[in-house]
Amino acid sequence: MVSRTNQTYNASAIEILEGLDPVRKHPGMYIGGTDDRALHHLCAEIIDNAMDEVLAGHADTITVELADDNAVTISDNGRGIPVDPHPKSPDKSALEVILTTLHAGGKFSNGAYETSGGLHGVGVSVVNALSLSLVVNVWREGIQYQQAYTRGSPDTGLRQIPGSCKRRGTSITFTPDPEIFGDEAGFRPEAIYSLAKSKAYLNSGVKVRWHCTIPSDPIPRKALLHFPNGLADSLTERLGGDETFFPSHFAGKVAFSDKFDDDTRGSVEWVLNWRATADGFSRVYCNTIHTPKGGPHETGFWSAILKGLKAYGDYASNSAASKVTREDLLAGGCAMVSCLLPNPKFAGQTKEKLLSPIAHRLVENSVRDHFDNWLAQDPESASTLLAYLTELAEDRLRRRQTKATQRKSYTQRLRLPGKLVDCTQSDRSRTELFLVEGDSAGGSAKMARDRATQALLPLRGKVLNVLGASSAKLSGNAEINDICLALGVGLGENFNIGDLRYDRVIIMTDADVDGAHIATLLMTFFYSYMRPLIDGGHLYLACPPLYRLRQGRHQIYALNEDERAHYESEGLGGKGAIDVSRFKGLGDMDARDLKNTTMNPATRSLIRITIDEDERAKTDDRITRLMGKKPAERFDFIQQKARYADTATLDI
Repeated sequence: MVSRTNQTYNASAIEILEGLDPVRKHPGMYIGGTDDRALHHLCAEIIDNAMDEVLAGHADTITVELADDNAVTISDNGRGIPVDPHPKSPDKSALEVILTTLHAGGKFSNGAYETSGGLHGVGVSVVNALSLSLVVNVWREGIQYQQAYTRGSPDTGLRQIPGSCKRRGTSITFTPDPEIFGDEAGFRPEAIYSLAKSKAYLNSGVKVRWHCTIPSDPIPRKALLHFPNGLADSLTERLGGDETFFPSHFAGKVAFSDKFDDDTRGSVEWVLNWRATADGFSRVYCNTIHTPKGGPHETGFWSAILKGLKAYGDYASNSAASKVTREDLLAGGCAMVSCLLPNPKFAGQTKEKLLSPIAHRLVENSVRDHFDNWLAQDPESASTLLAYLTELAEDRLRRRQTKATQRKSYTQRLRLPGKLVDCTQSDRSRTELFLVEGDSAGGSAKMARDRATQALLPLRGKVLNVLGASSAKLSGNAEINDICLALGVGLGENFNIGDLRYDRVIIMTDADVDGAHIATLLMTFFYSYMRPLIDGGHLYLACPPLYRLRQGRHQIYALNEDERAHYESEGLGGKGAIDVSRFKGLGDMDARDLKNTTMNPATRSLIRITIDEDERAKTDDRITRLMGKKPAERFDFIQQKARYADTATLDI
């Protein structure tokens, strides 16, 4: 039955969000959510604007102050935001336009900024919209101007502060809005200090002054962050006392040879070394913005390094160097790369990935010759590194060959199903196969899994009820065949536990009636045709949650209605109303939720499927009654048990 409202759907029903209303209604579109990461992204936006003044050559000092009332002040000694009336809004200052209008700023063309990190005129206005209060001070031409805002709306007009001053620049003080981030949301000194420090490393000419009134060991209360050697200083600190292959880092900074449309150039700065005592890392930036998901600037850098090492291998008559891949380079390679580009393209407002394809060629061409020369200057260290990398490559190839040989006994008679996402671990005792309901759930599970030990097989629709099915129908069923192929075993008398390719088989279906039905069909199949799998303790049920509850910064998952009701009545320890989200299915969960609740062995719960030795006869009878060919027996069971059903929680 479809319910209908009496409201007329016409032009008057179309709502237009004006000003900063879209930001407050949908903050996730602008800062990626309302969690701790999104909260600290507000600081990053304002610091990025200050860094843009540094990159443009108009400032050399940034001050970051964190107060114990959760207010942050970020200042620079740049040109100061313009305060004269805006040509298109003469009743407003340019400052007010920038703070209250999306896509208003000086970075759409390269007239005011050749390169910038705060892009598109969105950052500072978004911060204003999501702040309980924001106060901006501007010093220009010996005059101080000030304006205050509440939740994005100006409290007063722009006013001049009496007196004259020699200072110049901009200062913004803001407090995040508890209505958006929760009453208990607060800035973490270590996160903001780390951000400020990274900005100082990324520009050797800037001084970042840090002040914090919140006690937080080992974060200092006051500090001057200035690193004349830029990224090289950062890498030295990160490596600590680890022994490296080269006594000095491969570091440099060059301007790109290419000119852009406005006759400006970008540049790239890098630092690299190798250590054999720990894993490597790759940390990349564009226009001082950390891009944790990489992009063409990262691939271009490692392409230059890989080509340079292979060329050196040819020069040194080391034929094994051709086997080295980027995977081997990253085994101990520790790199930091920062490029400056006019008008870069990022993935989303949070800028986690660079999309500008030209960056690959620019970075690779800029780094390659310098790397070749660096290797030639220290042939002894270069030869030691090359020997280490070729050994890693050969060991990787040996492991791959051994793995293929070990798994061949399981698969030589079989063609693995195309939908199977296999794991890399060759030791069966450490592996798991998840039987997942649907391709959408398989997508989330693929991102949440441990690639080494966890394999996935998405199943399409309801699995065949094998009780009473003919042998022809059973052998012709695609899903049953895929399960057999993935497990490496036969059915019934042909089942051999020694051929089993995984130690655990985990049924992972939605936490609803349909999911329970699919799980029941699968358990019926294993009970009927692969019973040694159950007897050996290899079959499990996953326990995904049905609800996610949030109260302030506190979050918890509930497996069912009873748990949800319990948590709602007891509270989660936070303040404010409890927000309840119901997962429609595994495909509705993001990879982080699925991993933390259902797939990570350290945090998940599993139910092992067992058969009570004293109850085997009753088990046979029960499965036959409920899953067999006779509907009347199922109907009788439903009638007998109907009085126990709680109609308030029926999933219908």
